[in-house]
Amino acid sequence: MTRRRGLVTAAVGCGAILLTTGMAWHPASGATSESEVSDALAVEAATPDLLRTEAEARVAAMSTREKAASLVMGHLPTTDPAALRAYMESSGIGGFILMGANIPATEGELRGITDALTVDSVFPPLLAIDQEGGDVSRIPWDDFPSALALKDLPAAESELAFAGRAALIQRAGIGVNFGIVADVTADSGMFIYRRALGTSPPASAERVSAAVLGEGDSAASTLKHFPGHGAAPGDSHSTIPSTPMSKEQWMSADAVPFTAGIEAGAPLLMYGHLDYPAIDAAPASMSAEWHRIAREELGFEGISITDDLGMLQASGLPEYQDPVATAVAAIAAGNDMVLTVVFSNAETAPRTVDGIVAAVVSGALSGTRLDDAAIRITKLRLDLAAAGRGLVPCAECSPAG
Repeated sequence: MTRRRGLVTAAVGCGAILLTTGMAWHPASGATSESEVSDALAVEAATPDLLRTEAEARVAAMSTREKAASLVMGHLPTTDPAALRAYMESSGIGGFILMGANIPATEGELRGITDALTVDSVFPPLLAIDQEGGDVSRIPWDDFPSALALKDLPAAESELAFAGRAALIQRAGIGVNFGIVADVTADSGMFIYRRALGTSPPASAERVSAAVLGEGDSAASTLKHFPGHGAAPGDSHSTIPSTPMSKEQWMSADAVPFTAGIEAGAPLLMYGHLDYPAIDAAPASMSAEWHRIAREELGFEGISITDDLGMLQASGLPEYQDPVATAVAAIAAGNDMVLTVVFSNAETAPRTVDGIVAAVVSGALSGTRLDDAAIRITKLRLDLAAAGRGLVPCAECSPAG
């Protein structure tokens, strides 16, 4: 359960093809048959540097618009494969979140939908789903225990439940699970209580870590809702919950499960629309300081993604009524990917891409920030592709190749 993804590199012609095992392949000269290739395999652990190098090469070959599009995770509420295919082809966006309106009656039909969303199987988008189980369960055939039960069971049960949950997601062709709630509260009256994996920081940390290990290679785990919804009463779908918690209090309490999940290898961190005014006046999802804390103090190196930005708009606050401006500000604050569901339509993602491009051109958003985010996202897309199919490196797909 603790194995992380790797790559195999095979010399082919003037370039290389990245294959799908957890080792590096150096074939013997003249190996042509499957058996000869198998005999030629030399076991060598693949390093993250290989993916990083490939991601950097791909991003360097992208236009500003392609980079901007890669930062957007969109949504279209339909089960029509043709409409979904057209949406992804026309927008070029880097991700799609499947909500209840995208889930058909059977697993086979769902696989048809994810196939339609995957315009390029060599460089697939990040297909994500909120599959926590229990109260938040998009896939109705997920019968594994939810947090409401797991919080009272040994941590090993969380690993088993999320291993099974991730297998369902993988079989459906979905690569990312927004499913691990790292919030912590002992108050059964709190909005997030039924979804939190623990009622104390140590208990939550143990179960969060186990859930990440359980998902392993089957799904890219996401920790949410950073920096912690359990300390902030209220429902962030319609307001911005607030807490007077100090930085020191947070580090000893609500930070603990997130730190455990990060150390377990979760590749995504979802930022909540949560207000900790003692630390920053801006909600965490829009806060450069909270992004600094996650990276510099907690050691997070993966993708930072917003919770649904439509939730900020639903708060009614005037500063969040322009969804494009909000998305640009979120990226400038340190988010690598922006997500919008509420109030969105088929035009939301293209308008957001236009806004990001305009911000880069005007200098309001730095090209370095854009590249940094695009490289992280591209790296995970290549990683997920490597888990299930071959890849053609940038040298093979760019004019220079």
